[in-house]
Amino acid sequence: MKTISIFVFLFSFYISTAQVAFDDYFVPKTMRVDYYHAGNSAGEQIYFEQAKMEPFWGGSKNSLTDKFNYGSYKFMVYDSSGNKLIYSRGFCSLFQEWQSTPEAKTLSRSFYETVIFPFPKKTVKLEIHSRNKKNNFSKIFEIYINPKNYFIKKEGPLRYDSYKLADSGDPSVKVDIVIVPDGYTKEELPKLKKDAERFAKYLFNHAPYTERKEKFNVWVVEAPSQESGTDLPGNNIWKNTIVNSNFWTFNSDRYLTTTDIKSMRDIAGNVPYDQIVVLVNSKTYGGGGVYNDFAVCSSDNEFSEFVFIHEFGHEFAGLADEYYDSEVSVENYYDYSVEPWEANITSNVDLNSKWKSMIGNDVPIPTPPEDRYKNKVGLFAGAGYSAKNLYRPYFNCEMKELMGGFCPVCIKAINDMIDFCTK
Repeated sequence: MKTISIFVFLFSFYISTAQVAFDDYFVPKTMRVDYYHAGNSAGEQIYFEQAKMEPFWGGSKNSLTDKFNYGSYKFMVYDSSGNKLIYSRGFCSLFQEWQSTPEAKTLSRSFYETVIFPFPKKTVKLEIHSRNKKNNFSKIFEIYINPKNYFIKKEGPLRYDSYKLADSGDPSVKVDIVIVPDGYTKEELPKLKKDAERFAKYLFNHAPYTERKEKFNVWVVEAPSQESGTDLPGNNIWKNTIVNSNFWTFNSDRYLTTTDIKSMRDIAGNVPYDQIVVLVNSKTYGGGGVYNDFAVCSSDNEFSEFVFIHEFGHEFAGLADEYYDSEVSVENYYDYSVEPWEANITSNVDLNSKWKSMIGNDVPIPTPPEDRYKNKVGLFAGAGYSAKNLYRPYFNCEMKELMGGFCPVCIKAINDMIDFCTK
């Protein structure tokens, strides 16, 4: 009986996690669910705002259920029975980062967020789960959505001209990046085109994107702002821009983000997309990247190329920061007693699940920061904002220092994501 029970469990697990047929459940449009994510350091809640149909689906039609288990959150879409998983993704959010700031201990706040999935043919159940510091998930939101509900907004996005900088073919088997501008006035749209072309070249200047260029489409949406530039609250500079980006996120002068997710998604919805890059018309150093949400970078700083590649690593592949000696806004971000979910850092609790197989027999664990090991995969102390207790796989890497290039572990993580998204 025990053997039969185990077989039934394994069979049920396989059925529930196997990739599903797109045409059985979806049409090639996007269901966008918007909500407010609220709380403080002690807890969180989600409040539904709206559901919206967008005209394109830019994601894969084959890789519908997530295989990576990345992200501080995950959302799952089930069929009308509520039992069969038909779509899932992990993601991160600014709210989760903010929860680790000192402000969250004394103040409650809300952040606007969205999740997107293919537009369903029939009623579906959407669940959102939150990961705690012990790596356990708990459900924090659930809603049933009937695609025939007349309250689902079906008006198209505010239309802007758009064009492709890189055209490799069918969006369903490519990674589609949309460049959303911020702080470019109507008169500066020619500058936007030149900047966007330059940033597309930046991407394909770096391995592994250089070798996988044929797997990407790059779009630009010409959405002008009323004023040029971006907000610099610490310098008392405020600009009226279309995506409302700002430096000084969480009181970090170099942290450039946007909390106007609604406007950003409305603009991105003009084209099929997988990943959003907000290009900010500024010379100030900085950027930001949130897994499966967005990457932001200033256009004209001397280090913009390397900031962009670093931040896109966060957004696209869920890569962690490997530096540990720079000031950050978050506190006690990782629990060292569990293995971080990011592919490129480890607490050495379960190195086998990370890159142990890539470490040569001649490399000691942990690995001393000596010249003979600088070009080898190892276990180097210092990562994830901590000089000890967390480890990185390479002496230097794009996720640690600018101009470092990606290490073999990060390259593998990026290639794995490209393969998943273009299957």
